Amino acid sequence: MNEIPLSVLFASLGVLLLLSGFFSGSETALMTLNRYRLRHQAEQGKRGAILAQRLLDRPDRLIGLILLGNNFVNILASSLATVIALRLGGEGAIAAAAGLLTLIILIFSEVTPKTLAALHPERIAYPAAYIYVPLLKLLYPIVAAVNLITNGLLGLMGVRPQSGQGQALSREELRTVVIEAGAMIPQQSRDMLIAILDLENATVEEIMIPRNEVQGIDLQDSPDEIIAAIRRANYTLLPLFDGNFDNVIGLIHSRTAMHVLLEHGFGHGQLDKDDLRSIAREPYFVPEGTHLYQQLVNFQRARQRVGLVVDEYGDFQGLITLADLLEEIVGEFTTDPADAYPDIHRTDDGSLLIDCTITIRELNRAMRWALPTHGPKTLNGLIIDYLETIPEQGTSLKLRGYPLEIIQADDTAVKTVRYRKLTTS
Repeated sequence: MNEIPLSVLFASLGVLLLLSGFFSGSETALMTLNRYRLRHQAEQGKRGAILAQRLLDRPDRLIGLILLGNNFVNILASSLATVIALRLGGEGAIAAAAGLLTLIILIFSEVTPKTLAALHPERIAYPAAYIYVPLLKLLYPIVAAVNLITNGLLGLMGVRPQSGQGQALSREELRTVVIEAGAMIPQQSRDMLIAILDLENATVEEIMIPRNEVQGIDLQDSPDEIIAAIRRANYTLLPLFDGNFDNVIGLIHSRTAMHVLLEHGFGHGQLDKDDLRSIAREPYFVPEGTHLYQQLVNFQRARQRVGLVVDEYGDFQGLITLADLLEEIVGEFTTDPADAYPDIHRTDDGSLLIDCTITIRELNRAMRWALPTHGPKTLNGLIIDYLETIPEQGTSLKLRGYPLEIIQADDTAVKTVRYRKLTTS
């Protein structure tokens, strides 16, 4: 070793430090790769991604190979530094050389390459994969022996090397990925994706038309009343019931009902109620508590568009339509909530009057608020739950940061509130 020129020793030490930086940086780059982006690029045929994915399929082997190389070059660098120190300053320089080498390795072979790799993992991981794949084949016996011992130790602790692989993203994790996608996914598309994920968290009673607002046809009414009910209907399929909604006979298509009316003399009370029974479709019932995503699938399987929501006792609770479910996904085709939602009205002074029968989910979607949906389903219920009493007219409150003024209320419920956005000076 004394015959080797110092210049060669210094050059060799520099090469070893570069190799140490390569092993450290490539390890960080490979381990911080986005696995889903990696899989996509591999499926697109990108060679570097294919090799990197092959290495990451067995991370124990990859880590064993990297640490084998990194420790080898670091130990060899330490030996060279000791030789150089002995030749330059004797035994007294060994401690100084060790301290200086530690600092150099820390800065140039650890922190710098690892930081660079964390910022640009693909730029480093893919080229490194071209080196690691043949190197793994060359050193496989040594790597396999190391893995056999380490996997045995992990097995004693109840850990399997493959146990952490193949885990899918949870719904909340996927939601976070969509939100953080930024400009890569348009805002409208992000909103739709998030809405689809949120379908599993909501149930049919949160978006259904409640019983007291459902329009239907009562066979106990007079022919003129039945005709008037059909004429003022706001939706296509109407429930046909006998006496009350708990005795539903079926669903009638308003257009078909109009044909029946025309046949019997429109508006003259000439209507045979048996004709309405004959054209009624079999009712499609939806159990209360069904999640929206499952109900969307159920509508598709049953080829239905309207369902009657019933509770565990079979009592009618409300009506849900396929259009309601689709609105949960695509939202409203307007940016002004006062234009899209009949329960929200804009006044001349710019404030909004909100009907408190509106559901929390609909209000959140319309106003882009973040009111809790796990408790009361309507704004009236949320206000009463928050105040723990039915407030009087004129009461003002700040509900989760949103200023509301009670405009109309009675002894049983809050009817209308005013919302005026706070302005900051």
